[in-house]
Amino acid sequence: MKALVAVAALAFSSCVTAQVAIPPTQVADLERALNGEQRFLRVSMYGTPFFGDATKRLLSPVPPELVRLVDDTGGKALNPGAIERTFPAGTAVRIIKVEFPSAWVMTERVLYTPRTLAWLYLDVAGTPKQAPPYVLVLRPGLKSNTEFLTELERHLTREDQTRRLESFTEGVREAVRTKSAVTDMPAEALEMAWGYPESKKIELVGTQRKETWRWAEGLRSAVLLDGRLTTFTAANGASSSSSP
Repeated sequence: MKALVAVAALAFSSCVTAQVAIPPTQVADLERALNGEQRFLRVSMYGTPFFGDATKRLLSPVPPELVRLVDDTGGKALNPGAIERTFPAGTAVRIIKVEFPSAWVMTERVLYTPRTLAWLYLDVAGTPKQAPPYVLVLRPGLKSNTEFLTELERHLTREDQTRRLESFTEGVREAVRTKSAVTDMPAEALEMAWGYPESKKIELVGTQRKETWRWAEGLRSAVLLDGRLTTFTAANGASSSSSP
């Protein structure tokens, strides 16, 4: 009976296509190199439930309403669950394991989780030892170990972030810690607070370099002039004209 269930599950998974195309030899190299590695959060992260899977928690650079990792049957992005806590940039983490979406792995993952993507299981400093692991889900379309490591570095770094954070003013450090935005914060700090934008539009306005950053199809946006934040609209409707 168990064998029949396994075969049925595997057949069902054949309808689902992995969104990662890294060659198996490179996958093995990445697993050997990264499993157990110590790193630091490069950007501040939210901790949320994991799409109904109580054995895990999601680590996300954007708030739940902006998460675009898995859709429901109607094609609408699923909200993983309410924010439970915030981990500031610089928090120490350990990579428990890297898990790629092989056919068998996808059958074992809970339905309506981002099971076609690569997952990093993380032990995050400051969480109870017996707590469920946090999972950082990497973007779709990764085709090589180089692309994988580049994407990983956008979120996790080997470098202690203390000196980087100390280069900001106290107000900017607080914004990074709480994943908020304040006008005149530098671009680097905004990335640490809000995560990397999905798109950047760059243009020259007079003698100034203007950048427009967008997240989640424009639900969150920011405008920077010469590397400094001038205006922004957050997912909750707050803007630079509101109190930060």
